[in-house]
Amino acid sequence: MRTARFANLPWHIICWVLGISFLLPLVWMFSTALKPPGLVFETPIRWIPENPRWYNYPQVFEKLPLFSRFFVNTFYVTLMGAAGCVLSSLLVGFGLSRINWPGRNAVFGMLIATLMLPGVVTIIPLYIIFRYAQLVGTFYPLWIPAWFGYAFYIFLMRQYMMTLPRELDEAARMDGAANFRILWQIITPLCSPAIATIAIFAFLQHYNDFLGPLLYISANEMFTLQLGLLWFQGRFGNFWHLVMAASVMTIVPVLVLFFAAQKRFVQGIQLTGLAGR
Repeated sequence: MRTARFANLPWHIICWVLGISFLLPLVWMFSTALKPPGLVFETPIRWIPENPRWYNYPQVFEKLPLFSRFFVNTFYVTLMGAAGCVLSSLLVGFGLSRINWPGRNAVFGMLIATLMLPGVVTIIPLYIIFRYAQLVGTFYPLWIPAWFGYAFYIFLMRQYMMTLPRELDEAARMDGAANFRILWQIITPLCSPAIATIAIFAFLQHYNDFLGPLLYISANEMFTLQLGLLWFQGRFGNFWHLVMAASVMTIVPVLVLFFAAQKRFVQGIQLTGLAGR
């Protein structure tokens, strides 16, 4: 046992070294966010400032009052998009896994085939559709597609639902339950790991989306955090301590979400790949 433990020691050391190297840019960002302007690019790097300048964070809102509005816009788009992804994946995943109907496997095959289609191919058709619908310049193009389903999330939900016993559906139908009641009262509570996984993926997708807001949003007060951060950098690029402070505030919600839902996230990733049918 002791020999096997020491045999894995080099791999543990390599993982530690790689992990620390990946974290260095993040640590530099946190450190720079607490420095005065004259110490940002000093060499050698001072990782821990002697006098942390916490005033940099409120100064971001003084320089750019709209920054708080960017948070509101981002969370609106993110929550609406995540809710749409979860709901659409539940409905379509249930139809592809628990209901037998002609052509089901063919439809699932076409759905999986769309995963091979690059996202850039649909940018122009989607833009034309939203332009004719007079939705360009609003938040709707940023979250409406999520309510029609994304193939990857539907695939995850379908694979997880395939692992649930069919006897649950049969017993519910014997009691007179219809498909929608089976879905909401029986299947959905059992799919909490898959729902959590999809919700986290969808949250990160919409929260970090840059291209979508860049295409559809033009008014400054409607910017999301990603566009707002670029705008802030363009206006105050010489004040890197403030840019780093704004970046720290931008990634804090993602870090909080990851550490709060880490157990559910890992559990969902493991379970959604168990189905072999």
